[in-house]
Amino acid sequence: MIPVRDLPAELIERRPGLPVVELPTLMLILATYAGWLAITFAYGRWPLWLVAPVTAVLLTLHSSLQHEILHGHPTRWRGVNHVLAVVPLSLWLPYERYRENHLNHHINDRLTDPLDDPETNYWTPEDWTRLGTIGRGLVRIQLTLAGRMILGPYWRIPRFLRGELWSVVANRRRTRAIWLEHLLWCVPVVLWVTQVCGIPFWLYVVAMVAPGNSILLVRSFAEHRARPPVRERTAIVERSWLLGPLFLFNNLHAMHHEEPLMPWYEYNARYRAIRERLIAANGGLVYVTYFDVARRFLFRAHDAPEHPTGRVPRLRPATGVGRTA
Repeated sequence: MIPVRDLPAELIERRPGLPVVELPTLMLILATYAGWLAITFAYGRWPLWLVAPVTAVLLTLHSSLQHEILHGHPTRWRGVNHVLAVVPLSLWLPYERYRENHLNHHINDRLTDPLDDPETNYWTPEDWTRLGTIGRGLVRIQLTLAGRMILGPYWRIPRFLRGELWSVVANRRRTRAIWLEHLLWCVPVVLWVTQVCGIPFWLYVVAMVAPGNSILLVRSFAEHRARPPVRERTAIVERSWLLGPLFLFNNLHAMHHEEPLMPWYEYNARYRAIRERLIAANGGLVYVTYFDVARRFLFRAHDAPEHPTGRVPRLRPATGVGRTA
């Protein structure tokens, strides 16, 4: 994985021309934190069937906002942005680890590579064999949308934490410092949830954190596929007026990989302007809505688990946005 400081400038620098403070994003961040405080405080006063799903939705929106923030929003000051993103409402994912992994995911030449793309769903033949029979079976279940939503959080979160444990032991990429900061921020979140709101910790994790992650996994389920042309590896989900706002319109994913520094509130106008070119470039990998994704893949595999070529061939040095083949 490439250190963030060594990534291409177009991935880590704030886009010129943006206001010093992007008020739509800042207001949405503050509203999300306020909403989370209010709905969790309502536990015991409002029924769980209302509190749990609303909290899960707000956790999903918070994750979408963390994604927005790591791309240089809503202010020109990275320290301020960090403070706005670092509060771990979902508890399990340190923001700085997410930032590093996701920015590496934006090295478009390496998209879908089982080792270089931190967000890929593909496996090398060697790793696939090492998974064993049970592991391969669990992965195959998650190749369907239903399996990914139901099993995904309970597979992915423990695997991530296990990998992080080894990183902390070896102290790779300042992992110890990142995790120390993360755990310190977890303390007020856990105290608020358990002591102030009276939510059992296990209930918060099972009924709110895991479902919130399941919703996020809907977005990432069919975002990418392994294809030789780089631009054909990234999908678009159109007309998503239910989940699209929750994902801050990252459903228009091919455009996000082309212009990752664009703020969420510009997505729809920009997409209308370049739609035909984007669809031509990505080989027509377009879904009408997420219901279309569900219709195709709810109980059918989206793709094979092993990468078709084992690894993505290196045709040139790893590059970032706009360098496509």
